[in-house]
Amino acid sequence: MRNTWLTENTFHYSDFQDLARLVDEKQRKKIKISLCLPTLNEEKTIAKEILIMKSELMTRYHLLDEIVVIDSGSTDNTRAIARTYGADVYEANNILPNLEAFKGKGENLWKALHITEGDILVYLDADIKNIHHRFAYGLIGPLLLNDNIRYTKAFYDRPIAIRKNKIRPTGGGRVTELVVRPLFSLFFPDLTQLIQPLSGEYAGYREVFEQIPFPIGYGVETSMIMDIYAKWGLDVIAQVDLDRRIHRNQDTKALGKMAFVILKTFINRKSQLGLIDLKEKMFGDIIQYNLVKNTYKAEKTRLEGHERPPIIDIPEYRKKFYGT
Repeated sequence: MRNTWLTENTFHYSDFQDLARLVDEKQRKKIKISLCLPTLNEEKTIAKEILIMKSELMTRYHLLDEIVVIDSGSTDNTRAIARTYGADVYEANNILPNLEAFKGKGENLWKALHITEGDILVYLDADIKNIHHRFAYGLIGPLLLNDNIRYTKAFYDRPIAIRKNKIRPTGGGRVTELVVRPLFSLFFPDLTQLIQPLSGEYAGYREVFEQIPFPIGYGVETSMIMDIYAKWGLDVIAQVDLDRRIHRNQDTKALGKMAFVILKTFINRKSQLGLIDLKEKMFGDIIQYNLVKNTYKAEKTRLEGHERPPIIDIPEYRKKFYGT
C-alpha cells in the first residue's frame, strides 16, 4: 500500500477559501464548471441548496457556470421549487429518450453528462441540511490548483438527525465501515485511505466521467472509485474534508438493500476488470424478513443493478461534444 497518498492528496476545504484565486485559475484555464443536483422528492432542502450555490458561486464569485437539477420523477414540488430558484431542471426520462429508461441516482448523474456544459462537473446530494458553498468550492479547489488531480471526493463528520431539531453527534457511514472498507482491505488496500468512499459529494473532469460506466443505483460511488483507480491510478484522486454534513438517517433494512447492491457491484466490477472469474450468475433479489402476527415472512426486493456504459460510447453524446 502506498502510504504517502493520505498526506499528499488529502485536503481541508479551508485550503481553498480564496475564491477569487479559484476564479482566476478557472479563467486562466478557460474552463466551465457545472453543478449537478440529482433529486427525488427533495422539496424541503432543494431551495436552500440552489440559493446558496447561486448567490455565493455564481453572483458573488463566478465559479459555477450552471446549476442543473436532474429529477427522477418527484411527486412533491421539487422541480417547481428548483425552477423558481433559478436552476435548469430536467426529468431524467426526457434525456436521451431513445434509451430504455431506468430510475436511480446513478442514472441521473450519467444523464447529467449529456445535459451539462462544464469541463468540470460537481455532483452534490440534494438532501444536505447544513448546506454551505464549501461543499462545492472545496471539491473544485484541488482540481483547479493541481494539474495531476482529476477527481475529488468529500469526507466529513456525519452526525445523524434522529428527530426534529436533535442530532446524534457521531455515527453514519455504517455501510462504509461494515461493507466497503472490509472489501477494499481485502482486495484494494490503497483505497482504504479514502475516508468516506460512499459520500455523495464528488467532482471531476468530464474526460474522466465520460470514460467510465455508471451503475444506476447505490453502487455508483463504489464502481466510480474502482474504475478511476484501475484506469488512471490513485494519484489522480484527492479527498477533501468538508467538516460536517447533516443528513437523513436510514433504517437497517434500507441499509441492507444498499449493501446488497454495493456487494453485487463490487463483485461484477472485479469480474469485468478481469480480477476474478465469476463461475455462476448472482441472484437479483435481496431477501429480508418481517415479523407479521408472530410469523416471519420473507420479503423479496428485486435490485437488478443495471449499468450505463461510458457515455462517450453513446452516439448522441459524441455528436454533441465531439462532432463525430
